[in-house]
Amino acid sequence: MPKTISYRSQYFNFLHKYPALFNYDERKEIRLIIGKFYHLFSPEGATPGHSIADKIKIVEIILGEIGLGKAAVLSVLFYDLVEKKQLSIDEIESKFSTQVSSIIEGMLRVGELYARNSSLETENFRKLFLTFANDVRVILIIIAEHLEIMRTLDTFPEENRQNIAREASYLYAPLAHRMGLYAVKTEFEDLSLKHTNREIYKGIAKKLNETKRSRENYISEFITPLKEKLMDVGFEFEIKGRTKSINSIYSKIKKQNTPFENIYDLFAIRIIFEVPLEKEKAACWQAYSIVADMYQPNPKRLRDWLSIPKTNGYESLHTTVLGPGGKWVEVQIRTVRMDEVAEKGLAAHWKYKGIKSESGMDEWLKNIREILENPELNAVDFMDEFKLNLYDKEVFVFTPNGDLHKLPKGATALDFAFSIHSNLGCKCVGAKVNGKNMTIKYVLNNGDQVEVLTSPTQKPNSAWLNVVTTSRAKNKIRQALKEVEFKDAEMGREILIRRFKNWKIELEDGKISRLAKKKGFKTVSDFYQEIARENLDMHVVRDAYIDLDKPTFSEQTEQRSADTFSKEPKIYENIGKEDVLVIGQDLKGLDYRLAKCCNPIYGDDVFGFVAVTGGIKIHRADCPNAPQMIARFGYRIVNARWSGKSVGSQYPITLRIVGHDDIGIVTNITSLISKEKNIALRSISIDSNAGLFQGNLTIMVSDTNELESIVKKIRLIKGVKNVSRS
Repeated sequence: MPKTISYRSQYFNFLHKYPALFNYDERKEIRLIIGKFYHLFSPEGATPGHSIADKIKIVEIILGEIGLGKAAVLSVLFYDLVEKKQLSIDEIESKFSTQVSSIIEGMLRVGELYARNSSLETENFRKLFLTFANDVRVILIIIAEHLEIMRTLDTFPEENRQNIAREASYLYAPLAHRMGLYAVKTEFEDLSLKHTNREIYKGIAKKLNETKRSRENYISEFITPLKEKLMDVGFEFEIKGRTKSINSIYSKIKKQNTPFENIYDLFAIRIIFEVPLEKEKAACWQAYSIVADMYQPNPKRLRDWLSIPKTNGYESLHTTVLGPGGKWVEVQIRTVRMDEVAEKGLAAHWKYKGIKSESGMDEWLKNIREILENPELNAVDFMDEFKLNLYDKEVFVFTPNGDLHKLPKGATALDFAFSIHSNLGCKCVGAKVNGKNMTIKYVLNNGDQVEVLTSPTQKPNSAWLNVVTTSRAKNKIRQALKEVEFKDAEMGREILIRRFKNWKIELEDGKISRLAKKKGFKTVSDFYQEIARENLDMHVVRDAYIDLDKPTFSEQTEQRSADTFSKEPKIYENIGKEDVLVIGQDLKGLDYRLAKCCNPIYGDDVFGFVAVTGGIKIHRADCPNAPQMIARFGYRIVNARWSGKSVGSQYPITLRIVGHDDIGIVTNITSLISKEKNIALRSISIDSNAGLFQGNLTIMVSDTNELESIVKKIRLIKGVKNVSRS
């Protein structure tokens, strides 16, 4: 069968490429196992990643692009058989003399969670990341599996591609970045952009291809004189130009609000030395000196990750210099070892320094576990906290004793206090930074020397959550606040019991619950806390408690008050109308609001965005904020579509009109709109300059058909040059 031949060809190519991975007996054992259970791996109907052909592709990624070894390969090949109880972990470890239990057990737990149709809005993903944190190799294998999925995404059903591509962008790309897998991270981002914004991707790719020859000529012009000088360093080296990723270029276009043609740094020059470990830094700095002598460096763009590597182990020296023709060029200087760590990340770092390296990965995983084990976080907050730990732009500060601490960029003095010890954080009143007293809100800078100032009477408060940025600090503050609230509630209950006893009133928990609800408290605990804080008059509480047993006419009619009744039209407005939105998995009747940034109307392609405060905001698919929301908060995106017919609802739309400042043109526009039966003019503002006018016209329409119709008619008015929707 052709598919079998394809698999065997792949398999033998893989063995030929990595001859030292297995000995003869182990290769024979692998062939026997696969041959015996081949029907379980049959490509027909197999889900992506589960056929033998797919598994070998994943194995090649984890070996060639990530740098894992024998245990990871065996885990990928055989964990399906373990799941189907055709093979045991003990058998694998016995046959191949390799420990695989922690990896396969982690992969099985991940498989169970995905089989349950987990979404990032569910608590299942908390368990998924807990699995990641137990054995870091599971993270790397999952990254490899999803990279293979992204590479073959064109074979997936269209309705699945968008969600898979978004997940790659907001979860697996930053995860790969945090593992130091820069090449993998870049590929995730590019492939995600390709499927979520195909036109943008194709446009940039086409322009890169058109400018390829001129770019290569410029790189050659830059490199040629540099090569001669670099030979003076005395070590073997390689120097090459690398075009930046399409996603990176797109980010620059958005950030700088400029067209492709104005982006100057489309590529970077990389200098890689083959040099003994003890001479690495000296060689890199010597190369920097040569580059800086030949080309004017930008002092603001020097990045020294030689002296203090990134938390994920990344080491390199980056500078930006003024090249031929007055163009800025980024130059990256590193060694072969550093380059392998940069490309293969954590696995390569272990290869050179051992698993107990100073990469900070153990500390990162410890922070992740703290987030995972915090039961107070809901699913959305959990993902926000998790992402804080994925993106790790760092700041380095020192204790008075000279100990170095790494924190995320933007961290405050209060973050620093909690990073040392939670008790120190809870008692923190400020800090002495470089000998000067600063508040807890002080944002740390690289090189600061920080001494934490404390007071025995200090207590955390909820405002502190807005002061700190690190997950560790936020979790510790939440825990401390819970403890304070619990103590206050206990004290409030004791006060109430004592006062009721003096008044000869028996306290009933059921009645207290009713009273708390009637007073507007969410929980009885909140009610007791207000008593402890002396915010409630005890005599008023007593009278209200006694009145609970006296039903009155006013109480019976309270449920039909005008206040309650007035809410009904508001609910009807959202879900009662025929042009209802269907959100998520065919769910109707959910509370939603239309986003003001893009003003969607019936007929627009839309999506939902889960707000932290609850409810769903509906945005147009082409909303200007959509790319940023998808990239940063993709796990909050839910599918949405209009259902039924547009009946009885009108939506505000602002049209931007540009035209010649002819006499009567404004009158013609307003006259046209007034003649439309179902369209109302809400507001109009016109600015005129140098014979042209620009106007914003806000109208009320029922759906996109009405909008398109009125736009076509306005364009036909003499003098109108352009009409666009804001």
